[in-house]
Amino acid sequence: MKNKKILLYDIETSPNISAVWGKYEQNTIWNEQEWYMLSFAYKWLGEKKAHVYSLPMFDAYKKDKCDDSSLVLMLHTLMDLADVVVGHNSDKFDNRKANARFIFNGIEPPSSYRSIDTLKVARRYFKFDSNKLNDLGEHLNVGKKVETGGYKLWKGCLENDKKSWKLMEKYNIQDVELLEQVYLRLRPWMTNHPSIRTDTGIEHICPKCGSTDIHKEGFKYTKVNTFQRWKCDSCRGWSQSRIPEKEIKPVITN
Repeated sequence: MKNKKILLYDIETSPNISAVWGKYEQNTIWNEQEWYMLSFAYKWLGEKKAHVYSLPMFDAYKKDKCDDSSLVLMLHTLMDLADVVVGHNSDKFDNRKANARFIFNGIEPPSSYRSIDTLKVARRYFKFDSNKLNDLGEHLNVGKKVETGGYKLWKGCLENDKKSWKLMEKYNIQDVELLEQVYLRLRPWMTNHPSIRTDTGIEHICPKCGSTDIHKEGFKYTKVNTFQRWKCDSCRGWSQSRIPEKEIKPVITN
């Protein structure tokens, strides 16, 4: 059985370069250079390794260090193939930033996809001390982000320092690998996780992970129907049959 494609990804962008009169809480006098995409890393759920693309990998970079057209076109191709897209703070940042560079570069919208933002998932179902990706990774004991040294890394990339680009790529890849581990830990708790089953007519499949290793575990009752509940032995998530076990007919009295 073929499941839907789940894309995990993370982007890195340049800062805006602006002129200001002071150091703190300043309005910009003018924007010298607007932000653009530096790199992105991605991983199809179930793949062994994550992949990364950065500006120096494309010919356009030799002529214009700010030309991200080829980079964002590559990202667009991947998102166009995805049924579900997973990111951390992606609804507010990555997805919208990607869209901003798509339209800037004259690229049409990718095909529709379901978005899973693990930051929103963490906030909705839990009360962690911090919902940052690195803190979630450490708290759930699944890993942590690569140390970057702060803004110097981004400055190094803007100055075309090869060591900085290598570290940026490593940092980007680790973010996606950590994202996957955090997502997998959060997934069983998601009551609104999009079904990844294709329309095969097979009922007894976990809609969250696609496993057939599930067993019956009680019933879910509504006012008019009874549904079989299922527990997945792979991802430990819950689901219920789409077809009711039996219909409770209303009692009509005179």
